[in-house]
This record gives sequence, C-alpha cells and structure tokens, in this order.
Amino acid sequence: MAGVRGRTTAEPSDEAVDELVAAVLTASRVLVGISARSLAKVEDSVTLTQFRTLVVLEGHGSSRLNQLAERLDVTPSTALRMVDRLITAGLVDRRENAQDRREVVIDLTTAGRSLVRKVTRSRRAEIERIVLAMPPNRRRELVRALDAFATAADEPAVAEAASRIGW
Repeated sequence: MAGVRGRTTAEPSDEAVDELVAAVLTASRVLVGISARSLAKVEDSVTLTQFRTLVVLEGHGSSRLNQLAERLDVTPSTALRMVDRLITAGLVDRRENAQDRREVVIDLTTAGRSLVRKVTRSRRAEIERIVLAMPPNRRRELVRALDAFATAADEPAVAEAASRIGW
C-alpha cells in the first residue's frame, strides 16, 4: 500500500528517520566517550586506530594483510604500517601461513590479547553502569534495536562467550 510520496506505510517518515539518526548520534557520543576513557588508561600503549586493529584481530582471528585491510576499511599499505607498529609494540606478530608459505598471517600476541581484554573490561563496566540506570522495561527494547542496527551495518554478532571482548 502506497503512502506519502510513494512510500509504503511501513516505511518511516523523513522526520522519524531524522529522529532516529539523532538518537544514534547521541548514543555514539556516549560510546565514543566510554571508548576514549578506557583507552586513556593505556594510551601510552596504543592509539584508537591501533586498538581497532587489535579488536578486529581478536574478533576474526589470524588474518592475511589484505583481509585485515579490508576489515579495517584501509589500504593494504596503511594496514602494513599499522601492523609494523603493533609488532614493534609486541602486540601482534606476523608469520608464514602454514597452508600457503607465500602468505603472511597476522595475529595477536598474548600481550595484545591481554590489552584488548583489559580495555574491554573497563568499557563493559561503564556500559553496565549506564544500562543498569535505564528503566528495566526498556532494556530488552534496546537489545532488539541494537541487534537490528548491527545487522544493518553487517557487523558480526558477538558470541555470548566472547561478549566481554569487543570494540
């Protein structure tokens, strides 16, 4: 059934979309603040961009350089520079792929994994404090909305066992 300007009645109005975008932007400011504070505790170790690289490796596991660059949405040369800095910091390593010795695989070191978990624990604690301040009847609604948002962004779901780790 067609609605205003050829829309179906199920499509949101421009005003509803604007309201939703504003709400997501506001929430993103909160989350960026939480991220910044958690990273400030380890700022001498990594930058925000470097931490994102560590999180991608934590979430996807060992990766070829081109895979990593694609997941980070950067050029392979940018990813290589990032990896070199993280190798120097002892947070990732580079090794030959056991299945194809011409390929190089990048993975987190124990120190890299530990750093991701430390920062994530800090973020999780702050997010939990905020969630607990929400009215209980709105929490399930938020879960559904955020799941739909992540799906629309093609962000892989975090497994329950790994839910304590993430960007």
